Amino acid sequence: MLQTVRRAFQIEEIRKRLFFTFLMLIVVRLGSELPTPGVDPTYIQDFFASQTGDAFNFFNAFTGGSFTQMSVFALSITPYITSSIIVQLMTIAIPKLEEMQKEGEEGRKKMTAITRYLTVVLALVESTAMAVGFGRQGLLIEFNFVNAAVVVLTLTAGSTLLMWIGERITENGVGNGISIVLLINIISRVPSDFITLYEQFIKGKSLATGGLAALIILAVLLVVVVFVIVLQDAVRKIPVQYSQKVIGRKTMGGQTTSIPLKVNTAGVIPVIFASSLMQFPVVIAAFLGKGNGDGIGSEILKGLSSNNWCNPSQIQYSWGLLVYILLTIFFAYFYTSITFNPMEIANNMKKSGGFILGIRPGRPTVEYLTKILNNIIFIGACGLVIVQVIPFFFNGVFGANVSFGGTSLIIIVGVVLETIKKVESMMLVRNYKGFLNT
Repeated sequence: MLQTVRRAFQIEEIRKRLFFTFLMLIVVRLGSELPTPGVDPTYIQDFFASQTGDAFNFFNAFTGGSFTQMSVFALSITPYITSSIIVQLMTIAIPKLEEMQKEGEEGRKKMTAITRYLTVVLALVESTAMAVGFGRQGLLIEFNFVNAAVVVLTLTAGSTLLMWIGERITENGVGNGISIVLLINIISRVPSDFITLYEQFIKGKSLATGGLAALIILAVLLVVVVFVIVLQDAVRKIPVQYSQKVIGRKTMGGQTTSIPLKVNTAGVIPVIFASSLMQFPVVIAAFLGKGNGDGIGSEILKGLSSNNWCNPSQIQYSWGLLVYILLTIFFAYFYTSITFNPMEIANNMKKSGGFILGIRPGRPTVEYLTKILNNIIFIGACGLVIVQVIPFFFNGVFGANVSFGGTSLIIIVGVVLETIKKVESMMLVRNYKGFLNT
């Protein structure tokens, strides 16, 4: 990795792209420190301190702490992520969107435009809910229409600006703009989490106890990171043989290739879907000022909160972890089913004269691909569950309350690997250009 970065800085074009990306990320972090006009930031901080669950911890980690400070980037790019997911899901229900998705570059531009408009709408809705819901409880210094409107416009503009920055990084930087913006937000919270771990398990302890605790923390992090890297890069290759065709005096085809099926086909999407669905009732209850009392409703909310999972003193609330695991596996199958079509792959192979060794073209190929896909989806989903459950276990058993968890680690490792591959591909293209020019 270090060798790739060193070689990249030796190429002027890539060096400019890296510098542009760095400048954009500085803008992102500066915006995360700018306060929203008319807002009392201490209200949100006190609100967090009074919460017994983790209703907004997942959201706050994605915003890089901007939400607790109520900065102009408090919404971060979460509206864009949500709108992207909604647009992808809508392609199943709306045939016109499905056709648009298959139109190539023009269709991609139209889908991007729809995602942008939906992002603005979602940002407007979320900022309005925050300004009105929290504004009445003390978020606004003075609750009136003008102050609420200023907050709504500021937060919406901040989220839209982050979307624009992400797109500029994709075009003029090193690519994966939205993912890189999300990455820098998550990484910005890591130092404070390490300080929390240090104060909780190392500070004030004897040299042997503190050293052992530090080794265990580093070992767990290293194992999880290595596991995520293996999970992200794991691929099942299905060999495909193409039959020979005689055209005039030339023989075409006859080559052997493979279909690479990623074990973690859906990426981090199942975890985000499952976490969002689990936290939705908790967030609504927090907006309404409910959930801290007694009764069945309060017990259900405690079970949905991951802060209560794997806690020996409150083991009865760990049923929420089982629900979370089932949701993660379900969304892994669901998302893969809308992004990978075995029948389309089989038809394209048949048209090109390709076939899987030992499998007849047509329906047998579809059934074979579906069987293989179902097996690797389950393996990938179990891998995601393991990565996500490990932080929950340590948080519950040892009280290691940190913001970064399995989801954050998957995003960090995945984005870093994809960015490195993107830089390597830029270097490869440049070498090809140099060879052709020569």
